Amino acid sequence: MLSTVQMNITQELALRLQPLQGQIQQILELGLRELNAQKQPGFEGASNVLEFLAGLPTPEEILNLRPSEKMRVRINELLDKNRSHGLTTDEQAEWEQYQYIEHLVRTAKAKAHLKMKES
Repeated sequence: MLSTVQMNITQELALRLQPLQGQIQQILELGLRELNAQKQPGFEGASNVLEFLAGLPTPEEILNLRPSEKMRVRINELLDKNRSHGLTTDEQAEWEQYQYIEHLVRTAKAKAHLKMKES
């Protein structure tokens, strides 16, 4: 089901979005995920991953990237709670952020793997 949304934005933003009209829904979804990630307590594991990737590591370093112990523990807590009681709205948002980070890491690893094959 689709909904129509109207909003007022600056002329500058409108010009930047114009060539991306077909991707507005994806842009909004990614933006909302980012906003939720910034609001989540204890989400410093994601910041570490993003800082690592921003440092332009080698393909080998990317392929060796693993979640921190703290991140693994929190993910397991959320998985267990979801199986037994279900997640609160905040926990669901936190889970979605972990999924987003997982997606970024998998994408980086896939590209690193291809780069290594090309070498």
